[in-house]
Amino acid sequence: MKRLIVSMLAGAMSLAAVQSWAADQVTLQLKWVAQGQFAGYFVAKDKGFYEEEGLDVDIKNGGPDIAPEQVIAGGGADVIVTWMAAALAARDKGVNLVNIAQPFAKSGLELICPKDGPVKTEADFKGHTLGVWFFGNEYPFYAWMNKLGIPTEGGADGVTVLKQSFDVQPLIQKQADCISVMTYNEYWQAIDAGFKAEDLVVFNYTDLGNDLLEDGLYVLEDKLKDPAFEDKMVRFVRASMKGWKYAVENPDEAAGMVIEAGGQDENHQKRMVGEVAKLIGSGKLDPATYERTAKALLDQKIVTKEPAGAYTTAITDKALQ
Repeated sequence: MKRLIVSMLAGAMSLAAVQSWAADQVTLQLKWVAQGQFAGYFVAKDKGFYEEEGLDVDIKNGGPDIAPEQVIAGGGADVIVTWMAAALAARDKGVNLVNIAQPFAKSGLELICPKDGPVKTEADFKGHTLGVWFFGNEYPFYAWMNKLGIPTEGGADGVTVLKQSFDVQPLIQKQADCISVMTYNEYWQAIDAGFKAEDLVVFNYTDLGNDLLEDGLYVLEDKLKDPAFEDKMVRFVRASMKGWKYAVENPDEAAGMVIEAGGQDENHQKRMVGEVAKLIGSGKLDPATYERTAKALLDQKIVTKEPAGAYTTAITDKALQ
């Protein structure tokens, strides 16, 4: 009997090893550090959704010095999470990124200003300092200013652009009249810092019709020519969106998985997942929002030519039926 048990255990271990060895490897590069913004991917990994699809997914955290577009161009990732403006700008420079899925249906980007400050409406922007993130995050802001016809080189008839840190200190220290925030992150940092919601003027990019697509999934165009890679991405997208659905329905549990992956401050992550849940869609790209994003970049000459082949519905058509 002892010999039989040992044999069965060995067989089980051998089967597990074979299954592990047989799993297709996928490296996902995130746009930022582990936080609720990426809860769906951490859930998919933690709940075994990737494993069910025969995938072994390595999730690589980002940070202020990590550009996902450069990582994938250098062979450091199979798929990345990034904003479409950054992806199209990279594509225009020769990194042929293709959007294969769009988990975020809405933008979470806002500009906030103290109500007792000089900026109450868009007409008040001229002559003031506005905080803007860079590293590819600046494109929606410049598209907005271009739409308003406001120069961004300073002066009485333009705005002065402050290269903002990824926090709310420029508002606290009065270095800027308004700053950039995400609905799910820095807005709440401002609230935690003592600002009250009723004391803030909020310019929401989506509400103003200035939203450009954020947090899509992108791969290199040449890789999609391989049927095996395409199949792997179908399975990856299917499992990822299953993870997002679970995160939306179970935000507190999802936040716990983010914490296990390295996220900071459990209460902050719970709040973040709850706010991110409001932005998540089906995973399928909306062509109208894509066209608006591409046109905004063309209008401000961030891309030199109209993008062609910058997205495909082939993956989501198969993955999200």
